[in-house]
Amino acid sequence: MRKNFGANPWFYPLPVLMVGTYNEDGSADVMNAAWGGLYSRDKVVLCLSGSHRTTANIKAKGAFTVAFADVAHVVEADYVGLVSANQEPEKMQKSGLHVTKSEFVDAPVVDEFPLALECTLVKVNEDGNIIGQIVNVSADESIVGEDGKIDPEKWQAISFDPVQNSYRRVAEKVGNAFQDGAKLK
Repeated sequence: MRKNFGANPWFYPLPVLMVGTYNEDGSADVMNAAWGGLYSRDKVVLCLSGSHRTTANIKAKGAFTVAFADVAHVVEADYVGLVSANQEPEKMQKSGLHVTKSEFVDAPVVDEFPLALECTLVKVNEDGNIIGQIVNVSADESIVGEDGKIDPEKWQAISFDPVQNSYRRVAEKVGNAFQDGAKLK
């Protein structure tokens, strides 16, 4: 038997997206955004309201980064989602996060988050959603396995659980994509 919960935004898993931009004065800003994902193979979509400093920064600079929060930085990731740069000018200092300028776009890469998508603004669509072109993916060597690929066990990315309002670790391998289903052919 199934239990009905009605219409809710319960989409699993929701990555914990850390969106990095530069403010007008050149200082960095990072926000936590749960609503976003891939738009197509080489593009991302961010569902951000127009009131966010990040939204204004993206429109002004035409660039942003999207990093993925990890287990080691849950507190910092949550903080930059709770606090608005519109109200707290010392947000980045208080977060304890550090940034390095992207080599590819006019946006900061957050040093503490080991995987980042570096993007240019393609458009803001009719709903206000931000569409970005991925121009580079950078990863800290600490999460690269011996095979030269990202190792989820080393990375320990987290996802947002909208039902429990919690963060969950994402890592355990449970199958092989594009292979396991072939057993049923």
